[in-house]
Amino acid sequence: MRILVSGASITGPVLAYWLTRNGHEVTVVERSPVLRKTGGHAVDLFGPAMVISEKMGVLERVEALATGTERLSFLRQGTRKPITGDATKLFAAASDRHVEVMRDDLSEIYHDATCEDAEYVFGDSITAIGEDEVSFERGAPRRFDLVIGADGLHSNVRRLVFGEVAKHFTGAYLAVLSVPRELGAPGAMTGHIGPGRSAAVYGARHIDDARAVFLFRSPELEYHHRDVARQKQLLREALADLHPQVDEWLTYLDTDRAFYFDSITQLREDTWSRGRVVLAGDAAYCPGPAIGGSTSLAVLGAYVLAGELGAGTDHEAAFARYEDEMRDIVHASREFALGMAKTIIPATRLGVSALTRGMQVATSLPLWLVRPLAKLNSKGIRLHDSMPVRDYGCQDAATPAP
Repeated sequence: MRILVSGASITGPVLAYWLTRNGHEVTVVERSPVLRKTGGHAVDLFGPAMVISEKMGVLERVEALATGTERLSFLRQGTRKPITGDATKLFAAASDRHVEVMRDDLSEIYHDATCEDAEYVFGDSITAIGEDEVSFERGAPRRFDLVIGADGLHSNVRRLVFGEVAKHFTGAYLAVLSVPRELGAPGAMTGHIGPGRSAAVYGARHIDDARAVFLFRSPELEYHHRDVARQKQLLREALADLHPQVDEWLTYLDTDRAFYFDSITQLREDTWSRGRVVLAGDAAYCPGPAIGGSTSLAVLGAYVLAGELGAGTDHEAAFARYEDEMRDIVHASREFALGMAKTIIPATRLGVSALTRGMQVATSLPLWLVRPLAKLNSKGIRLHDSMPVRDYGCQDAATPAP
């Protein structure tokens, strides 16, 4: 089949890989004029996403570009002594196999694994989806058998086909800002935390800048997701006077450095297909950026959708099986994310103290004890390591694409 995928970040390229392996003709359209390298934040790949990346033949490259974060240090607002912890033990608690990697790097790796077998069209976007024809903002109309929306939380495909869908704002916001490399030492995350807000900076050996990450609680704010000036204003207001070091990081908002800002919002729809159109990744079931394991969920969802489409039945049956396969883990991810939002952005000084002391105690335990304790609750921190990866046939990197 001729399949159009909208979005070339994470979900889109993973879909392109597995769909072409199953013999489909794939075109990926991306609004950005080039592959996005926008100073995005680090993302986590847990066990199942690691398995899928290994099947794609890219795991070695992913691991080579790991952020290497090993040490944590947070200063509570109004105190002078930081609370420190061992990040590797937190990762070990969450997953038997895990890697933290910059989102931009992961996107590039997946793209490079697919660009010879799939067609990529940059600098264009879908404007209309008809019975068998798709119209574009710049290019001529083209015919496709299926359309997949893999274009994120603010999905254009979802808006065109599904209209407004159920969303749940978690009461928090996330921002990421590129700052000079000397502000963030590779291997360490250093930050400040107070009631309802936190800021941290980290680096990695292979990138030429550092990344400052900001989280804060707030009632829902009014802004457009493309109005960067308004977003920067809101961030300044939310993080003002947390600590002089944070004020210094915020001065880089006045430059043209890469910047990301969004609400931590969940999508609550349980049906992700309509006719010949289907949604995947954050466009379908975003559990909440930075708190719900959305990257690993997106990788798994792309793999499952492509696998079901490769089963040889009609697309509607494949879409239904995909939804059935993903629904339980999506629901669990939503609940996990809501709990995480409350935990990592505590609203009170007592909550801040509990979080930082808890981190310190947990990472002081011996490694041989960390994983067994974490495994006692499969719906807690180990949730995204428990997602099953089905075998959809001999379609891994060792098998040439048709």
